[in-house]
Amino acid sequence: MGNPAGFMLHPRQEASKRPVSERMRDYREIEGRLSGAEIETQASRCMDCGIPYCHMHGCPLRNLVPDFNDMIYRKQWRRALALLHATNNFPEITGRICPALCEAACTLSVNQAPVAIRQIELQLVERGWAEGWICPERPARRTGLGVAVVGSGPAGLAAAQQLARRGHHVVVFERAPKAGGILRYGIPDFKLEKSVIDRRLDQMSAEGVAFETGVEAGTDLSARYMRRSFDAILIAAGARVPRELALPGRELRGVAFAMDFLTQQNRRNDGENLPESEALHAGGRNVVVIGGGDTGADCIGVSRRQGAREIYQIELLPEPPRERQPDNPWPTWPRILRASTSHDEGCARFWSVLTREFVGREGRLAALRCVRIEWSGTTFRELPGTEFELKAELALLATGFVRVEHGPLVRDLGLALDERGNIRVDAGYMTSAEGVFAAGDSVLGASLVVRAMDLGRRAAAAIDAWLTARR
Repeated sequence: MGNPAGFMLHPRQEASKRPVSERMRDYREIEGRLSGAEIETQASRCMDCGIPYCHMHGCPLRNLVPDFNDMIYRKQWRRALALLHATNNFPEITGRICPALCEAACTLSVNQAPVAIRQIELQLVERGWAEGWICPERPARRTGLGVAVVGSGPAGLAAAQQLARRGHHVVVFERAPKAGGILRYGIPDFKLEKSVIDRRLDQMSAEGVAFETGVEAGTDLSARYMRRSFDAILIAAGARVPRELALPGRELRGVAFAMDFLTQQNRRNDGENLPESEALHAGGRNVVVIGGGDTGADCIGVSRRQGAREIYQIELLPEPPRERQPDNPWPTWPRILRASTSHDEGCARFWSVLTREFVGREGRLAALRCVRIEWSGTTFRELPGTEFELKAELALLATGFVRVEHGPLVRDLGLALDERGNIRVDAGYMTSAEGVFAAGDSVLGASLVVRAMDLGRRAAAAIDAWLTARR
């Protein structure tokens, strides 16, 4: 490394964030940027630790973190970008929304603040775009073989780009009006502005990837037609079946899935006019978000921007500790209390709370009846005398997702499923149907964007090897 003592000389520096009073008035991105010199200093904190757990244990993509940090410190930014792109198709996306598993596994995390890997990654790729270093990478030759990719989320896009660069003719089918999947419709603009996605889609189109949007594979195009028209099929449709909360009053107006709420706002931001009868809006309402994960936090941020009166977030699990516990050592992911930028904008958080019932008035939600619980290991009991009500006109279920949809394509292809309802694949990501592959959340169940991208890349390599062997 260029400066093996950098981690002793320089503290971690965070990028600034727009003031709460300003950012609550729009949906533009929140996080600022460090200067180039500051990023070079931060890269110098990478300590040449010998065994890079950030790369080997933390990052599903196995990003070459020490290598690109060293290049940045040496001011060789373009070489650093090539190292980053060697493992990561879309670092401008992971640099914005990844929870940074690499930082949790950074050796400095043993007793210091880790290297600011996510911010370094983001500013490296953004400099690449600004300098014109990122261009279409067209294959030297075309194979004449076609691959259909079903789904344009992170797994589908990563796989499509890899396959196109190998010379295959790739068509991505997306049932939504625009490509991007959960990146476009599920993640708020204040975390990921959609021009970031469009910029990369333009590159992919120039590389030969064709996008067919507004097309539902299996319905608009039959499984038989797709089998006949393509040499291989990759299903990367995601785990979009939400986990239901079957409670009394679930049918009331004002009780909705979180992803429906988030998708609507992203569509508004894109200029779509939604029917008033379908609108989910927090303006002037008391909002309860059920679920303490990232999706729940995103609902808080959107509700605040829509003008919610009061926002509450309730979580069944107990409040996490502020620091790592002995049974959660480095380099495992730290199970500690976290607060997102949305929490900073204002909400009341409740832990160890069970929702019992949605209470309505004239068919519309009016309140939630809840009770506090006490955990013992993996079980809990209700605490007598702790029942309470939360007044609310909007309740958003951010309780996660269970599996991929078992629609006509899965059914007509006769794909085998595992015990959780995910698509079963072998070591080469092939399903029970010859020539049909699957990747991302359709295989894993709901997971992180970075894991979906990893499986997309792996599946693309497996498809390329399978097609090449059959020629």
